Amino acid sequence: MCGINGIITQSNVSKSDIYVTLTKMNNLIIHRGPDEDGFFTEENASFSLGMAMRRLSIIDLTSGQQPIFSNDKKIVIVFNGEIYNFRELKAELEAKNISFKTTSDTEVILKLYELEGIDAFKKLDGMYAFSIYDKRKNKLFIARDFFGEKPLYYTRQGDSFLWASELKSITRQLPQRPNISAKGLNLFLRLTYIPAPHTIYDGIHKLEANRFLEYDFTDHTYTISQINWEPKPEPQNITFGEAKKKVKEIVSKSVESRSVSDVPLGTFLSGGVDSSIVSLCLSQVSSKKVETFSIGFKKASFDETDKSQLVAKLINSNHHEFIIDEEDLKDNIHEILLNFDEPFSDSAALPTYLVSKKTREHVTVALTGDGGDEVFGGYNKYYVGKMNHRYTSLVPKGLHTTVRKLANSVLTTKDDVRGRRFQMRKLLNTINYNGQFYWDIISLANTQRQLNEILLPHLQDNHLFTEYKELLEIDKATSLTDFRMIDKIVSLEGGMLPKVDRTSMLNSLECRAPFLNKELWEFANTLPENYLMKGWNKKHILKEAFKDQFPDRFLEKSKSGFGSPVGDWLRSSLREELESYIDIKFLKSQGLFNIHTIVPLVKNHLSKKQDNTFRVWAFYCFQKWYANNYLKFN
Repeated sequence: MCGINGIITQSNVSKSDIYVTLTKMNNLIIHRGPDEDGFFTEENASFSLGMAMRRLSIIDLTSGQQPIFSNDKKIVIVFNGEIYNFRELKAELEAKNISFKTTSDTEVILKLYELEGIDAFKKLDGMYAFSIYDKRKNKLFIARDFFGEKPLYYTRQGDSFLWASELKSITRQLPQRPNISAKGLNLFLRLTYIPAPHTIYDGIHKLEANRFLEYDFTDHTYTISQINWEPKPEPQNITFGEAKKKVKEIVSKSVESRSVSDVPLGTFLSGGVDSSIVSLCLSQVSSKKVETFSIGFKKASFDETDKSQLVAKLINSNHHEFIIDEEDLKDNIHEILLNFDEPFSDSAALPTYLVSKKTREHVTVALTGDGGDEVFGGYNKYYVGKMNHRYTSLVPKGLHTTVRKLANSVLTTKDDVRGRRFQMRKLLNTINYNGQFYWDIISLANTQRQLNEILLPHLQDNHLFTEYKELLEIDKATSLTDFRMIDKIVSLEGGMLPKVDRTSMLNSLECRAPFLNKELWEFANTLPENYLMKGWNKKHILKEAFKDQFPDRFLEKSKSGFGSPVGDWLRSSLREELESYIDIKFLKSQGLFNIHTIVPLVKNHLSKKQDNTFRVWAFYCFQKWYANNYLKFN
């Protein structure tokens, strides 16, 4: 695990100057790879090139240094991530009389590419972002994994082209801060994050998952192509019993493949279905006691440590439990939020950071349950998708409008509790009669109507999700399959994975997600939807596959999301800072928000007139990012 950086310039720039730039880029991501660094520079008449990396040593601690070169020095690679099937791929290559100098997965990618070219990328099972410079073809290839677990940003600035694992490595090399992207701003204030290919900056992009960028040095142009073809999901003829057996087999093998490590390893154990199954599977293949880690809150409505304790006892793990409150985060919240390099307001990032920090005191690698909900249909929002169709077919739109207005008045909450009143109000506000309801469901901060109320007119984007609909060929999402496809390229790539990557890597901890397995995803896509969600039973087949390993009905227990009571904190320790962000002079200088709506929204939350946690927290996170990047920069 590490971070990578790179730069191409058509100007006459010396190797030493390229090295200086790369060093600056590397120094900004030392947390991603504290163990060592590596550099490659190339200078010729038409361009200068540099590639660099920071390494967190996980596999092949003694000989896995990067960059790694082909025998003739014509191909060079820098790599961030893990390839879980590298041993099998290496064996295939060795059978063809290809020799290796290291035992690292990085060299396997290089040798496979040398033999098969870009087709090699299709064979990789793992999480990765890497760049390969091929002198023979006079091309550079930059690739990102199937789900987008590892980040990769890029930009063309004048006659230069830069790429990096984190935005800060790019933006700090520019002469001035880029303009704010209206698309990125709208996406963030709807979703609480910004999915690929967008960022908060104009002209800086995030490489989409399952894509590679091919840069041609002959004319300094680039193209972006898909790595693995993703067929439309079509159910196959398979019995539930056969499918259940296959699910258990793939999940168990995936956990085993992701447990390969030359350093200590453990699991995040929340007590939910996914992390419990991962922890169980790891305990079954591990030769020693598994290290498990969980986090809870002093605020009772957010604490679920009783569930993780039960699983830890079941698998006889060395369990580590950390209970936190506002004081534990007060000193770290600034660092956590700003490390995303762009606005990000999933409040689960805060406890994820702390559990990563505590976990890193014991192990270097942690397995997580991330991806289980997307693969097997486990989110409550999938219920809502089914309910929307039934509701809108029975309740006239006019009546619904009246009910929604009444609910927003009667079901108003004053505190950040997120109980039934909150859930009912949110449900009624996401009901949509034009077939676009799922986009409102995943809009965790603002619906389109709410966003247009707080943004100035010149910034409003009423066709925000068009490119994603066209990419998926899904105009009106109506089925569980539609919801899962949307989540893969939007919510998972843009929200869940950056949250885990940034918070864990900030602590130099590598997180691996066994459910994010291409074979598992593709198999789940061939199953009838009622195997995934039977009636109102989410993740039906996954729970059936493993239920005999747990106490009766344990996997049926409900579990809340991994959030934080930020709504309360905004009224206490963060109040003074939040109030500074609604200063009229400051808001006018920004030229982004409608003062007449954003100020009352915040004040109503602070006064407990109405709980606006999600909307105000998103506003706070944006303003914090803005103040640090534009006011401070200028």
